[in-house]
Amino acid sequence: MLSTCSVVAFVATTQPDRARVFYGDVLGFPLIEDGPFAIVYDAGGTMLRVSKVKELAPAPFTVLGWKVPNIHDTVAMMGKRGIKFERYPGLPQDESGIWITPDGSRVCWFKDPDGNTLSLTQFR
Repeated sequence: MLSTCSVVAFVATTQPDRARVFYGDVLGFPLIEDGPFAIVYDAGGTMLRVSKVKELAPAPFTVLGWKVPNIHDTVAMMGKRGIKFERYPGLPQDESGIWITPDGSRVCWFKDPDGNTLSLTQFR
């Protein structure tokens, strides 16, 4: 039924000014709209709605992720823009914070200004 419909991605923020800089300037998504309820971006053809909320308890898991062609190049570029990648005890990650999954894919994680966990994946 929905297999031919586009997905809309959502993430929440209690700090819309910081979120606008992060998603627009740092991550580079084109702004579509900054309305009373959400900041809306074009995330590679997917609508990303950063919902403006009064309270937020970030989920303890990844809420948004991006498939990238070369994770090492992307991590290096994002590091130059001030992104810090997460380290997780017990998870073997390289010096850039990248973990190699059992199938050979590469994944790393970072947080937005509200503490939402975001990820990059280079699939095998």
